[in-house]
Amino acid sequence: MRDPDNSGEVDSNHYALPLTVSPVISTVTKEVIRIDHLPTGKDNTIKGPQPWQRRAANEYVPEYQNLRKDLKPLNVVQPEGASFAITQHGTSSVIEWQKWQFRVGFNQREGMVLYDVRYDGRNLFYRMALSDMNIPYADPRHPFHKKSAFDLGDAGAGVMANNLKLGCDCLGSIHYLSATLADDKGNPMDMPNVVCIHEQDNGIGWKHTNFRTGRGALVRNRELVIQSIITVANYEYIMAFMFNQAGEVDYEVRATGILSTQPVDDGVDVPWGTVVHPGVLATHHQHIFSLRVDPMIDGYQNRLVYDEAIPMPRSDFNPHGTGYYTQETVVETSGGYDFDFDKNRTFKIQNTAARNPVNGKPVAYKIHAPGFQKMLSDTESFNHRRAEFADKNIYAVKYRDGELYAGGRYTNQSRGGTGVRSWANREDNIVDEDIVLFLQFGMNHVPRVEDFPVMPCEIIKLSMKPVNFFDRNPAIDVPPSTQEFNKSTLVSEQHHQGAAEGEVGGQGEVCCTSPSSKL
Repeated sequence: MRDPDNSGEVDSNHYALPLTVSPVISTVTKEVIRIDHLPTGKDNTIKGPQPWQRRAANEYVPEYQNLRKDLKPLNVVQPEGASFAITQHGTSSVIEWQKWQFRVGFNQREGMVLYDVRYDGRNLFYRMALSDMNIPYADPRHPFHKKSAFDLGDAGAGVMANNLKLGCDCLGSIHYLSATLADDKGNPMDMPNVVCIHEQDNGIGWKHTNFRTGRGALVRNRELVIQSIITVANYEYIMAFMFNQAGEVDYEVRATGILSTQPVDDGVDVPWGTVVHPGVLATHHQHIFSLRVDPMIDGYQNRLVYDEAIPMPRSDFNPHGTGYYTQETVVETSGGYDFDFDKNRTFKIQNTAARNPVNGKPVAYKIHAPGFQKMLSDTESFNHRRAEFADKNIYAVKYRDGELYAGGRYTNQSRGGTGVRSWANREDNIVDEDIVLFLQFGMNHVPRVEDFPVMPCEIIKLSMKPVNFFDRNPAIDVPPSTQEFNKSTLVSEQHHQGAAEGEVGGQGEVCCTSPSSKL
């Protein structure tokens, strides 16, 4: 409920004041069937309604904070505008930036979808999109054991997308993409500014200083960002495809927003959650994402392989025990596969029909994904059955029409058996075929007090990097960074800069929505 001492504040953080009742409503009759009373102690004991005990509010909106006053503006300035070009083609947009070219579409379930991704005219990916996500919670008691959200399958990343022109979600010279989706009655629904496209600096791209002469060569790592943000009740997910000048593609998720909370008695400490505010429990939960990648690395006949680093046995050739080598294994049949960080197991998408001109090896892209704890619910649970993607790092299958969603077409109240695990169990041959990969990544969120009333971004990033695809560093031709180009200033010699195209902090009103911030 809202803070009763400030009940007129519509943005009051009601997650700081959770109630002990849970109405159960029939979606057919729209009637309340019953009221569940929630356990608030260390076990399943239900005490029933009690007189409300006054609690302090815990607001997140800025007018209730004692804001810092020592923060100076940080401006993102692109005096000549952006380096990308966008043309509209039907229901999608063609993006060209540096040597990259691809299409961006947008739909109700997946939100952003990339098509026909190419670098310098060479085929890389036929289609890329977030396929599914699952958030199972750890409280074993009724009714909390039912909390296991499929934010894409149950609701839809497209229909939950933010209007990014409302805030400082992107900075610099920005282009927005809008979409038209269907509402729950099938009527057209305008979705303005659901994707923002901008460039950003991500530190040094490459550098070397010749220590003999003192001359350094350096380029900055500029990235093109295709970003969308969804609000799923309490949580926000900031999702972005990122392209750099070295032929690499990243997919990044930033989780923020407010923890899903429940009431807890004073003085109670449970092992499946954290008390983040008096009377407020935030339960442990997992965020498990599945990115669907349909590759076409220099063509449509690809294979999945993995390399492992193996130590050489001691011998006359390796008398000091320092040698090691890499060994490649071909994944021959559809299935679920895992990383092994102790062996540096690295998965690659290869095309053996195209060879590198320098070393003759097949052209490839490798997959870098952070390790994460797989689904903790046991294998006989509905959580495990329904989230068919949550138990393996990679699922590899042979392409079939309509198999887009790792959790199956209908996740709401599903029983499993219709998603990627069942497709992988066909054990199709996937060597030099039209293959599709489902790449899993995520985190186990053990809440902290610092995550409340709104949590700092947790960042998870998956990358795809070229391996023997180019004949040298593809970013070698990026112009070097110079002071004349970057126009940095010494703190001891602060200079006034001209009008900013995006401004963060300070007292100004310019914030992404000004006319000068558009492409």
